[in-house]
Amino acid sequence: MQQRLVITGAGGLLGWHVASRLHAANCAARYRNETVPFHLSLLDHESFQSNSRLDEALSGADAVLHFAGVNRGTEEEVKDGNPAIARRLADACARMGVKPHVVYANSTHARLETLYGVSKRRAADILGGIGGGLTNLILPHIFGEGARPRYNNVTATFIEAVIAGESPQVDPNGRVQLLHAGAAAQIAVDAALSRHDGELVPEPRATEVSWLFQTLQRFHSDYAANLYPDLSDNFTRDLFNTYRAALYPAGFPRPLKLYADQRGTLFEAARGGGGGQTFLSWTEPGVTRGDHFHLHKVERFLVLQGEAVIRIRKVLGDTVMEYRVSGDQPAPIDMPTLHSHSIQNIGERPLLTLFWTHDLFDLAAPDTYFDPVLRVQP
Repeated sequence: MQQRLVITGAGGLLGWHVASRLHAANCAARYRNETVPFHLSLLDHESFQSNSRLDEALSGADAVLHFAGVNRGTEEEVKDGNPAIARRLADACARMGVKPHVVYANSTHARLETLYGVSKRRAADILGGIGGGLTNLILPHIFGEGARPRYNNVTATFIEAVIAGESPQVDPNGRVQLLHAGAAAQIAVDAALSRHDGELVPEPRATEVSWLFQTLQRFHSDYAANLYPDLSDNFTRDLFNTYRAALYPAGFPRPLKLYADQRGTLFEAARGGGGGQTFLSWTEPGVTRGDHFHLHKVERFLVLQGEAVIRIRKVLGDTVMEYRVSGDQPAPIDMPTLHSHSIQNIGERPLLTLFWTHDLFDLAAPDTYFDPVLRVQP
């Protein structure tokens, strides 16, 4: 039976990660010619200004994953913003006669007597009164692809500084509790589907702030030298994917160092990563490969012979980035996670491409979701 799910704050970090994971499940079902499991209604901040938009989204809703909120502004905005949004949601449920289960993205700050903490607690009380059950999801510092730098996100702020070659002031004694947005999103989805009632506190990774900045610096310097970190640890993989996503769109293609002499030319396709798998493919003129995205997989496209255009689109987004690449000047493009991507042969001869991934392909868990980059293929 199809679940009707509402995601508030769908344009924010957690909301987008949740929507992308649910979209991935729908993509997998379509690929197998099965009924999609989820009907998704995505609400942004402006949606809360419209009764008709809220009512339409909540009609028949089984669950609401609530990520919309206020965490900065004037004292009055911080104090009243979260309860006001929760009240709008509760009133819409009452108008539509629905009692969905609510997963509320709360914060560890809710345990503090600050304006923000009290605001988050008041919102939780309102949401609990809707009547369909409440998962009070207590979240630590969230990092991940799509996070905004200089907006209450130390990881994204550090990544921006590292890419710009800047050295911000770092507290040598500072610590932060980190949880990847993808992990938090999956916990939220599981809670919605199981209708978990009560408090839920995911376990974060306790991290020294100085270590975080130094690790990101090392990612940046090594990646510039075409060297991947060891990606066998999931936390390192997620942090590296967060860094890589911030390089788009200007950071690709990445020129390779070519070693040429009278015998020909030599270059390294990829180094490091802790293992992985390499594929080679021939693609006929006019043919497109790919049209899928990954949640975790690090994947490199490197054209060795022929002419191609690589297209990349953020999941659930509309903007398509295009990169023209040629085997005459080999320059890899690494696919950002949560971005659908494809490669099309635009030349007059077969296209030879090297594909590298950081892990071995597992048919039972391929982490590959068919989702055309272009709505209509050229």
